[in-house]
Parts: sequence; C-alpha cells; structure tokens
Amino acid sequence: MSKFSSETAHRAATAPTPTTRTFEGAPAYERTAKWDLFLLGAVNMVGEGTFYEKATDRDDRYRALVHQVTVLDPDWVTNYVRYLRGQLNMRSAAVVAAAESALARRNNRTALPPHTTTTRHLVDAALLRADEPAEFLAYWIAATGSRTLPGGVQRGLADAVVRLFTQRAALKYDGGSRGVRMGDVIELVHPMPKDDGQSALFRWLLDRRHHPATIRADLTKLNVVSARARLTERVQENRDEVLAGESAADELRAAGMTWETLAGTGKMDAAAWEAQIPSMGVLALIRNLRNFDQAGISDDAARAVANALTNPALVRVSRAFPFRFLTAYLNAPSVRWSLPLEVALDLSTGNLPAFDGRTLVLVDTSASMEALLTDRSARRRPDQAEPARPRLVDVGALFGVALARKAVAAGGQVDLFGFADSVFVHAIPKAPGTTLRTVESFRSRIGEVGHGTRIDVALKLWDKHDRVVLFTDMQTHGFTETWGNSYGFTQAHRGGDLTAHIPASVPVFGVNLAGYAPTIVPPGGRMRFELGGFSDATFTQMSLLERAGAGRWPWEE
Repeated sequence: MSKFSSETAHRAATAPTPTTRTFEGAPAYERTAKWDLFLLGAVNMVGEGTFYEKATDRDDRYRALVHQVTVLDPDWVTNYVRYLRGQLNMRSAAVVAAAESALARRNNRTALPPHTTTTRHLVDAALLRADEPAEFLAYWIAATGSRTLPGGVQRGLADAVVRLFTQRAALKYDGGSRGVRMGDVIELVHPMPKDDGQSALFRWLLDRRHHPATIRADLTKLNVVSARARLTERVQENRDEVLAGESAADELRAAGMTWETLAGTGKMDAAAWEAQIPSMGVLALIRNLRNFDQAGISDDAARAVANALTNPALVRVSRAFPFRFLTAYLNAPSVRWSLPLEVALDLSTGNLPAFDGRTLVLVDTSASMEALLTDRSARRRPDQAEPARPRLVDVGALFGVALARKAVAAGGQVDLFGFADSVFVHAIPKAPGTTLRTVESFRSRIGEVGHGTRIDVALKLWDKHDRVVLFTDMQTHGFTETWGNSYGFTQAHRGGDLTAHIPASVPVFGVNLAGYAPTIVPPGGRMRFELGGFSDATFTQMSLLERAGAGRWPWEE
C-alpha cells in the first residue's frame, strides 16, 4: 500500500540499471530518499538489530533519512509521520521521525522549501497514546542533551497532552520506574487544561512527581484516581476478600486497575484473573492466554475472553498487528483459544484484497528471514518455557496464507510457494477457520529447501499468473552465468532486474519485511511495486495500484 519506487509515478520505457548490490551480492537498486524512508519506517522496530544491520547502524540510517527528506519536503514528512503512527501503528518509529524532523527544521530554517505544516503539527501527529508525550520528551532530551524545547515542539506536545491525558491513562502509564514522567511533560510544556477535571489531573500528576506524600490536587474532581486509592487500601487489607466479591470486576474497572498493577499486589490465581478479565483489552488478553490456562479460569471467564477476541469493534480498536494473534496461537497451550484467535486474525486482516484470477504468492524462508522482529523477551516466570517470538518469516507466512485464503474464498486461484535455495508448494485448504493451522504447517517447512535466497528461482514459477506477490527482505543471492543458464535465464535477465521475465503488464508486488537499503524492485518501472509494513493497512492500495499501474502516497488518496 504505497506508491511507485519513483517519486513521480513515472513509467519507465526500459528497466533502469542496477546501481548497487544486495547484502548477498546480487545486482540491486537504490531508492529515492523518500521511498527509502517510507519503507524503513514501516518496518523499523527502533533499537532492534536485524540479520544484516546492527541496531545502531539501522537507527543512524533512519535518522539521516529523516533529516535528508525534511530538508527536501517538510510537509511530506509530517504526512508520513501521521500515516506511520495512525495507519501502520509504528509507535517508536513515528516518535523518532517526529523528533528528528523537528531537529532538522530547527537546524535548517533558511534551507527549507515553502511548506504549510508546522513543527507543532508534526509533533502532535506522532502521538496517539498517553505515554508517548513522555517518550518523545525522553528521546528529545537524550538527542539534544537539553530540556529546552523549541516553541513548535512545546506546543505540539501540549496539544497531545490535552488530547491524551486522562485519569485512566495516568494510572496506567505514569509509572515510577519511568525516567520521564507525565508530570515532567506538564512542567515543561505548560498545557492549557480543557476543563476543571483535567486541571485537577495535571495538578495531581505534578504532585505525584515531586511530592507524592503531600498531594494537594482536588481529588473530588478525580473520581477514578480516588476509586483507585480506596481500592488499593482495601486490597492491601484483604486482597482475597476483595477479589472474591460479586462486585470485584466492577470495582477494578471503576478504579482503572490494570492486570500488571493487580499482579503487583499478589498471586494472579483464577479469582484474580476472573475479576480482571472484563476490563482487559484485546492485546492484554492475547498476551495472557497461557496464564489463564495455568490459573484454571472458569468456562464462563473463558467465554468472556472468546467474546472479546471475536468482537470486531474491540479487535479494531486494539490496533493489534495480525502477527500478534499468530504469536498468541503458538504460545497458548489450550485448544479452546484456537477458534477465537482464528476469528480475531480474520478481523485484523480485513484490508487484505480479495484478488480474482490467478495469483502467485511467494514467501521467502531463507536464513535472514528467521531474524526476530524484536529481541525483547515476553515477561514470564522462571518455570515457564521460552515463548515463541515472531520472526520476519512468520509475518511473511501469515500474510501469504491469509492473502491466498481470501483470494480463494472470493473465487480466485492462488499458487502459494515457499522459497530459499529452491521452492516448495504449499496447499491452501478451502475449509473455513484454518488460517492459523495453515500458517503453522507452512512454518514447519522452513528449512526444507535450504537457507539461501534465490528470488530469481521463485519468480521463474510465474506461469501466466495475473499478478505476483512476494514476501521477502529483498536480499537475494547473486548468480553466475553458468548457474543462471541452468535455470533458463538469458543474458538480459542477468542484468539485475529479477522481474524482467515477467511481462510489464503483470503487476509484481514486493512486500519488503526488513527495510534494507538495497532492493531488487526496479524503481520507476511500470507495474512493479514495493510495499512495507506489519499491518493489513499495507495492502489497502494493492487493488488500486494494480488497476492504475501507478500510484500516489497513501495519504494522497
């Protein structure tokens, strides 16, 4: 869901000449700065290394691109940040992009082209959750070594504070372990509260930050905060009695009690979970399915969990990446969660196109695709097994299977292959409710055809298909004349364009799951598209791009 690799929807009459090489030595192309930034941000888990790039190198490249593109087109960066956070749900990448772009604006005032969006707009666009203003401020202080904020940054943060700071958010996110607290943000940006209740909340957050023993805020205007204080006192006196009460769930909800806070007061047994479940969101639920089973929650409580996971509105508001449901499925020991997770996954992939005709779907299963999306381990007890954590190949398999199943359900025909040094075909069951099991069976075949990356071999599977969808990190191996000839390639195909033997009228969608700088997708070429991201929003423009043969940036639609 993106636009061409070129900035102008230009249709090249001939394939461009490769100017670089992949990390594995194959001829490759360099993108424009905007396109490089767009794809990197869509998959960049800030602070996380990848198979080919160290975390510091990757983050340095991201920051440099933000500065470069800001000087070229400040308005584009603002729109990009808003899309990155609002549609692709990339929290850290959006915060970093906004902060670095604000720095670039400050440092290059006289060099900036005419623009309409301000730094205030830029900063506010990056912040959608109540803990993010503090994260932004922490990043700014670390990047600049100063707590002094330019006017635009201060006003953007203030806008976000007024919009996001509520009693429940404060109780959830203003933890004492955080280096920069909500009170610090209020103190530095001086937001204008929207009413007396928020004014009291700001006062409470400042008191809590500087003198928690002597709260001076008007608690009569803070009903949730007051309810939390009363409940905390009762839990300290007799936790078991509180949790066993008929009104326990209502009391926890009224007090904005999270499961993490409740877990800090004692053992999370069945009674604790059953009282907490009614106020838990979808993400919190899927992270704790194993804990529910180990605690032995009742069938009624399990049904409440299942109802939440199959509720379209709740899944939508959770903004959970589809791979979160796959991870939950792989980690949950009980089969009772399989169907609810299947439904939740289908709901979270609602934007996948239902292609007609014949589609070739190719999923890279090479060694580099086994890199983890994040190195951060899930919280677990010492006696628990290491949880399954998502890899690039898991995301590729998930989207490949989901895309194939949706097309088949719509009457289309899909050929799904995994590839590394060679290829394997994977059948798509037509029975409903089998996406997760199909993904699991696909994952079991990783390593079956080696560990190299032969995208050229995979693309040779094209057999008059109407389109090709490729899930990969784009880092194909090079190949020699002898090797190439053995697979029927001509000299022209060894020129670097690995899609050259597919007619120009056939769209090829390369879904880049890693965001490395070199790519095998030729820029500016007709019907060759490179996409990026971990949410189904990545695919919203596929059908439009296919019909148009060109595209615009997503926020221009």
